Amino acid sequence: MTAEMTTSTETRRAAALAASPAQPDLEATRPSRSASQKYAVGVYGATGYTGQVLMSLLSRHPNAQVIFATSESSRETAEGLELVPAAEAPLDSADVVFLCLPHGTSGALAAKAVAAGVRAIDLSADLRLDSPEVYQQWYKHEHPAPHLLPAPFGLPEINRHNLINAKWVANPGCHVTATLLALYPLARAGALTTAPVIADTKTGVSGAGKSLKLDSMFVEVYGDVKPYNIGRTHRHVPEIEQELRKLQPDVGPLIFAPHLVPVDVGLLATVYARLKPGWTLARVREAFETAYAGEPLVEVLPAGRVARFNDVARKNNAVIGISEGAGDTVIITSAIDNLRKGAASQAVQNFNLMMGLPETAGLL
Repeated sequence: MTAEMTTSTETRRAAALAASPAQPDLEATRPSRSASQKYAVGVYGATGYTGQVLMSLLSRHPNAQVIFATSESSRETAEGLELVPAAEAPLDSADVVFLCLPHGTSGALAAKAVAAGVRAIDLSADLRLDSPEVYQQWYKHEHPAPHLLPAPFGLPEINRHNLINAKWVANPGCHVTATLLALYPLARAGALTTAPVIADTKTGVSGAGKSLKLDSMFVEVYGDVKPYNIGRTHRHVPEIEQELRKLQPDVGPLIFAPHLVPVDVGLLATVYARLKPGWTLARVREAFETAYAGEPLVEVLPAGRVARFNDVARKNNAVIGISEGAGDTVIITSAIDNLRKGAASQAVQNFNLMMGLPETAGLL
């Protein structure tokens, strides 16, 4: 590590053990960082689609120096960094690690990092659910690190105050990010009824990951639109409901309908929600514009426009459109790049908050 990086591993470990990630006092915990200070970062799973985007973002980040990246099959990244197997990575040399690994494996490594005084950003599902029992119900195995729960939920626009100076963070995925951004202003205002909320999402093929699977190969997907795990069977259902009910405890159940579409990147959530009496379309728009005022990575579209893939593909932001339904129903469209705001760039946004850096460093 260079002289610009944080001081010693021992000091960092002591600070990690003394500090708690839960409910920090913003003024007391916000670190003071110089514009030139760099942090040593490691990336586990650097050759998956998310890992590749993350490596590209970090290579241009003014405050990050990637000191190692792992892969079990490849030996060099696009940036020319030599890859090592995860077991050989020098974890103790890092200030922060990004975990782009499967659930089960990722949570165990997050626990190992935290024990070593290294901050961890987990891009898997392992830290997203607050309860290890609920996790076991949906993922069919015991939680790999129950002592890390509940973890700060890494959707900055909703949970920023819990992310500043956090020691570990659960980075939400693309479907959850787009759906929660579509519902956050309404749930925050207590506007939703107890009727079911319907989230219809469509994602590009890269969302299925890089593993060779027949039903996610582009030749199989092209010319078709495939719904999967619709209703209340998808593992994202409890995660979305968990975060919505922190905002509005009486919100209705989620009906979730994800679809695979024949494009490479992008995710569009079309959300249908019923509103309590007194909520006009003008009041809904005011709630969105107030909630996202000053948000550098969320754009509320003008009246008459809807969100679409082309607004966000290969960009780090989210766009949201508001449309009138019928009666008490409003339709919200929310679009993100599934590999960026739905994964890698959101992880960088969380890194910036954790380390007290400008939130958009390396992203704008």
